[in-house]
Amino acid sequence: MTQTPEKRSRRKFRIERLMGRYVANPTVRALNRIGIGTTLATELETIGRKTGRYRRVPVAAVFDDTGAWLISQHGTRSEWAANITADPRVRIRHGAHWRTGTARLEPGDDVDARTRTFASHPAFAAMTAAAFRALQSAPISVRITFTRNLADPPQGSR
Repeated sequence: MTQTPEKRSRRKFRIERLMGRYVANPTVRALNRIGIGTTLATELETIGRKTGRYRRVPVAAVFDDTGAWLISQHGTRSEWAANITADPRVRIRHGAHWRTGTARLEPGDDVDARTRTFASHPAFAAMTAAAFRALQSAPISVRITFTRNLADPPQGSR
C-alpha cells in the first residue's frame, strides 16, 4: 500500500512536530538558559490566534539590517506561521536583545535558495539546503521587518 504525497506530508509533519516539541525545542531552550546558543537558532514570539497569549518557539533565522528571514518548514500547518497569518506582530531574539517587527509569509520566495543563505559559510550552502529539505513538508519563507532599529532609542524615551 503506497501513501499519497499528501498523506506522507501529513505524517512527516506529525513526526517533525513531535520531535520539535519534545526534543529540539526543549534542547534549544535549555542550552540558551545556560548560555550556549548559536547564531542560527533563536526564539520567535507570536500571539496565539486562539488564546491571545504570547507563544515562544525556537526558529532558525538569518538577520540583516532591516529584519530577518525565517523558513516555516511546514507552512501554515506550523502553529507559529498560522499565528502570523492571524496577527503579524512578532518579537524575535537577536543576540541578547528582543526586536519587534511585522512578519509576513512570502509564498513567492524561492525557499531552496533562501535556505542556502542560512549556511555559516558558502561551502556549506548545499548541505544546509539539504538539511532543511529533509525536515520540511510544505515550506514557506517568512520575512520579519523590524519596527525600529537597535540604534533607535526605546519607545517612550527621547
